[in-house]
Amino acid sequence: MWITNALSGAVVFLLGLITRVLKAGYLIAGYNTMPKQEKAKYDEAELTRGIGNLLMIAGVALLLPLVAFPFVDYIPAALIVASWVLFSAVILGGLIWANTGNRFRKT
Repeated sequence: MWITNALSGAVVFLLGLITRVLKAGYLIAGYNTMPKQEKAKYDEAELTRGIGNLLMIAGVALLLPLVAFPFVDYIPAALIVASWVLFSAVILGGLIWANTGNRFRKT
């Protein structure tokens, strides 16, 4: 079961890193399908930075059990479940944060 956490965490973290470093706005659902007039209303650099950070934090949440028990064969199931609960809370909280207050709109 820990392999699922490792692969999922690595993929989510890597997507966050790509989104942030390469300014890959095309990876952000909804933004990539907006017309150019709508995209002009948003600060793409700030948007990719914020969403990239959110994804990297969520990826780290899934990787935490691997850091806690690096040299054992068995990671307690409760710890893995807790990491998925933390992952869900980070994503949900991040979505609420990103969609309130016009955070990524140009001024």
